[in-house]
Amino acid sequence: MKQIAAFALISVVILTTSCQKEEKKVVTEDNTLLASNPFAKASELPFQAPDFNAIKDSDFQPAMDAGMKEQLKEIEAIVSNPEPATFENTFIPLEKSGQLLNRVRAVFGLLSSANTNPELQAIQETQAPKFAAHRDAIYLNPELFKRVETLYNTRETLNLDAESSHLIEYYYQRFILSGANLEEAEKTKLKKLNGEVASLSAKFTNQLLAAAKAGALVVDNKEALAGLSDAEIDAAANEDKTQWTIPLQNTTQQPDLQNLTNRDTREKLFKNSWTRAEQGDENDTRKTIERIAEIRAEQASILGFKTYAEWKLQDQMAKTPEAVLDFLGQLIPAATAKAKSEAADIQALIDSQNGGFKLEDWDWNLYSEQVRKARYDLDESQIKPYFELYNVLENGVFYAANQLYGLTFKERKDLPVYQEDVRVYDVMDKDGSQIGLFYGDYFKRDNKSGGAWMSNLIEQSKLLGTQPVIYNVCNYTKPAEGQPALISFDDVTTLFHEFGHALHGFFADQQYVSLSGTNTPRDFVEFPSQFNEHWALYPSILKNYAFHYKTGEAMPQTLIDKIKKASTFNQGYALTEALSAASLDMEWHTLTKEDTIEDADSFEKAALIRTHLNLKEVPPRYRSSYFLHIWSNGYAAGYYAYLWTEMLDNDAFAWFEENGGLTPENGQRFRDMILSRGNTEAFGKLYHDFRGQEPSIEPLLKNRSLK
Repeated sequence: MKQIAAFALISVVILTTSCQKEEKKVVTEDNTLLASNPFAKASELPFQAPDFNAIKDSDFQPAMDAGMKEQLKEIEAIVSNPEPATFENTFIPLEKSGQLLNRVRAVFGLLSSANTNPELQAIQETQAPKFAAHRDAIYLNPELFKRVETLYNTRETLNLDAESSHLIEYYYQRFILSGANLEEAEKTKLKKLNGEVASLSAKFTNQLLAAAKAGALVVDNKEALAGLSDAEIDAAANEDKTQWTIPLQNTTQQPDLQNLTNRDTREKLFKNSWTRAEQGDENDTRKTIERIAEIRAEQASILGFKTYAEWKLQDQMAKTPEAVLDFLGQLIPAATAKAKSEAADIQALIDSQNGGFKLEDWDWNLYSEQVRKARYDLDESQIKPYFELYNVLENGVFYAANQLYGLTFKERKDLPVYQEDVRVYDVMDKDGSQIGLFYGDYFKRDNKSGGAWMSNLIEQSKLLGTQPVIYNVCNYTKPAEGQPALISFDDVTTLFHEFGHALHGFFADQQYVSLSGTNTPRDFVEFPSQFNEHWALYPSILKNYAFHYKTGEAMPQTLIDKIKKASTFNQGYALTEALSAASLDMEWHTLTKEDTIEDADSFEKAALIRTHLNLKEVPPRYRSSYFLHIWSNGYAAGYYAYLWTEMLDNDAFAWFEENGGLTPENGQRFRDMILSRGNTEAFGKLYHDFRGQEPSIEPLLKNRSLK
């Protein structure tokens, strides 16, 4: 998942205040940041990587305040320029503005998501409306928009290169979609709503983190964890081994449900997950999301759109809610039919065993694994010993990048990190030149948001003279001291996925940071990451990293064949739970201003019935109340992107298979035509130029075993 858009003026990360006493120490009377603040100037570390050893929580608020003030001064210099608007005196300084703000935002975005604490959470929530107001002060500035509009209307006469011309179009659309053409009264209404929804999104993030932590399953009887390995039980134990804790991941289904044989424990764990944010306490998110949905519908109405989805899809590949719904509709019948067939197989297995019972949500993973084992003679416990985390990373993920693109990696331990488990690597291109730094943070913590994501600490830009510093964050269970970090094949796929985002960022080759790397529409940004997943099972790659952690023996071909044959198993369930989440997102965001929400639970239930996705045994991948992607992480009206880009990634991989598979020549073509292009031209054309035709949904259906 790509978490944070890096556009200098549109940030989803909100930073804020600290105590007043500390503020006086680091900010002058005119709010200029003093040199003692680590954000006052670009870091002197390689590639301007943050000096985490020098950064304190109290540094963020004054740096944020100074950064906003500095950027507004830079904007004022643009609009007060008496010379007629030109590309050089308008768009170049606009691109260069906000560098202090970007530095502090990037680090805060990482820490507030991956290593937060009460002080950072308070900062995040308090400052949210102020940051929304700062954005409005730029995008609703009539004088600035006048200059942008003038150049937009005359862009064909300016003799600009293609990227510069596209930058004008990009900014113009951003201004229009932000409300630059509104009357002042409407702008005032919009600003108020923008501030409120920013506050609520930050509140939701903090509520959900606390709810997930409180929702962890705690047992005081080791026998309740029957089915887990000794290493997994040890990792869950407290110091005196009187209690064992299973933390919640961000999805509805939990990994341990696949192995827990005690049905009462499975039910408790599932229900803890299902109701984590619905306990009627301060961490209950339902009222928060109901209000966010109402505000978004009202924002869209003010801007002249029927729904929030219609507004937000203007700059996406899909363009309209109707196109998204049509796309999802093509998948729903086949997916649900397959899921019902899978449910029947599982129920038959349960009935064949003594004391058969009706299949419930918390039973699916355990018994589907038994069906898979019976059908393919494959057990997850057979697989994990061959997938040690860092071996998979260095000899699998990195090796694939070497074979395709010629990259090499070298771990370095001289750079400061924000948490002891984080690893840092130099990234070298095939000519030996270093193109960036990569940070990997892979273990779950109770102060880390769920899921997995990528983002930049430093963006690539020729104009700014910067190269990428990129991080991946995951949530794998940290093993007990002295034990290997063994992961599932799903986890392996996640490693390849997130590094696909990183490659998209490392190969960025843009003049302007706004168009650089992964700063693309949501329904394109997941394409490179999902495409990279295909190499996890590619024979020459798999054979380079799948070694038993104890014996060093390569995974036997018989087991590899079983994994491949089983890879299409349970795809009805997997696709249906993803479709349910994507459809819930669209249902929430196709509400009009006139629609009323009785309550979140009723709305969710009715929405699943409306979309024919109300399968009892297949819950949504995310319930509305803990759907972090759409309420706080920038995927509102965009969660369909994972499935949309799955169509692209399977179709692109079909091209590779048709043209010799994994070769340096094919990798270079993909790098040149997709990964290095950023947001420099229309994405439909970009894909068509690579593929030679429009994308087909057929490879997706084949890969999901739905055809």
